[in-house]
Amino acid sequence: MTTPRDFHKDSHTGRIKAARLFSNIVSPPVMFAILGVAFGLYEIPNFTGFLWTAVYGLLVSLAPILVVLYFLKTGRIKELHMSDTNERHLPYISAIFFALLAFGIISYFDGPELLRCLALFNAIELTALGLINIKWLISLHSTGITATFLLVGLVFGWIYAFVLVLPFVFLVCYVRLYLKRHTVGQIIAGILLGLASVWVMTLLNCFV
Repeated sequence: MTTPRDFHKDSHTGRIKAARLFSNIVSPPVMFAILGVAFGLYEIPNFTGFLWTAVYGLLVSLAPILVVLYFLKTGRIKELHMSDTNERHLPYISAIFFALLAFGIISYFDGPELLRCLALFNAIELTALGLINIKWLISLHSTGITATFLLVGLVFGWIYAFVLVLPFVFLVCYVRLYLKRHTVGQIIAGILLGLASVWVMTLLNCFV
């Protein structure tokens, strides 16, 4: 794979800077934090629901980000997007741990079913991504945005999914290709994994 356009800090200007910023904002932790808020308040539209979204967001979204930033600061990873697959192993393991912890807490204290399902989904999806990542750099971004599109459709309706999320599916995939962070094959594989992960969850009677 070629060197990403935004690999070096001195390249973070103009379109590359804008694409990198977009990629950082519309990233899986942010997507699922927003999804967690939507799901939690949809099921429990009061302060209790908000507290559950905070539990989910802190564990599934914020904690993995902090782990990555710690590894970046201590030199265990060279750059934020970790184009080297070997740098992704520990972040994936920690993210899976936090997702399972969120699932356990939400289940034990009888929290919102949608958040319980979402935390379990995160654990399953991240496990699949981590296993594939051992040999191959699959696109986490395309997996996450595809899953977000499908989950919004299943829970809120397909009109919302097509209007609010589908444009971001195309934009996220385009930006990852533009930055040369992934090949077309890695993007397509991510999309397929997003589809498969959500399908598995429906078999477990989640989001249906």
